[in-house]
Amino acid sequence: MVNLRRVIVGFYFVLFLGVGLTAGVFFLQARAEYSQLKQQETLSRRRLAEAEAKLREQEIIIDRLRHDPAYVEKVIRRRLNYAKPGEFIFRFED
Repeated sequence: MVNLRRVIVGFYFVLFLGVGLTAGVFFLQARAEYSQLKQQETLSRRRLAEAEAKLREQEIIIDRLRHDPAYVEKVIRRRLNYAKPGEFIFRFED
């Protein structure tokens, strides 16, 4: 009777230990996955902030193109190499 009780207690102890180890392994895997997801979130937030900053810059440029004729002229002259009648454009090799 005493031996049977020890066997049962030993069995439950081993079973508890096995369940505890299995839960520990799952916990460690979940923690590693959580850390990886936090890094991805940080990277995504940084990329989002950069994209929003670029969008704000482009919105400012669009607004200037819509409302500032001097800026439009400057952009056309610089990008398309346009000149007013009687002006000359000099191009230099870099």
